[in-house]
Amino acid sequence: MGLNWNSRDKFKREAELWDEDPRKRALAAAAGKAIIAHSEPLKNPLKTLNAFEFGCGTGLVSLEIAPLVTTLRAVDTSPEMLAVLQHKIRTAGVENIKTLSLDLLASGSPKDSGCDFGLIYGSMALHHIADTSSFLEKLSDLLAPGGTVAIVDLEEEDGTFHDDPLEKVHHGFNRAKLADMLKSAGLATIAFESVCTIEKANRDGKKASYPVFIVTARKPEIVCPT
Repeated sequence: MGLNWNSRDKFKREAELWDEDPRKRALAAAAGKAIIAHSEPLKNPLKTLNAFEFGCGTGLVSLEIAPLVTTLRAVDTSPEMLAVLQHKIRTAGVENIKTLSLDLLASGSPKDSGCDFGLIYGSMALHHIADTSSFLEKLSDLLAPGGTVAIVDLEEEDGTFHDDPLEKVHHGFNRAKLADMLKSAGLATIAFESVCTIEKANRDGKKASYPVFIVTARKPEIVCPT
């Protein structure tokens, strides 16, 4: 995840119990369904497709996408979260997921030699990344021409979604502002769709609704002069 916002301690504490939360499982299922439905590269099962997931956590979405792609690089900054996913991979005999502990904005790349990502996606991870614009530019650099970015995250909210008021996060995203950042990163064909609504008691003890969206964007094809 991001450069100067770091939730490693939080996710270290929560990793082993993460999948036991019904809300998290339901949200991951909705996110996976939306990514599959709205990502054009997933609609061609005969084409080699290398995918990259940022902020993969325990792999609730990873394991939904993996059967539809050739390779999947599942990246997170939390080794404890990745350990849970690695156990799932071994137990299920999944062979096409490679996990990496990596902060994209700090250093390193999830890209192997000769591997272009036709699909880059993430679910409920972008709001944990401080420098959204730079991160989207990094994703655009990693994306193959004609490839798709698919991001599931919170609509702009009042700051009460997260229980810890001191946790450094974006309070969701304004669609128009996020679209402008995607355009500035060199992406086009930007489309938003509503995914679901999270109903929960916020930290003030009040029942509240928090809508979730998916945004997809494509990297333009390289056009050779004739």
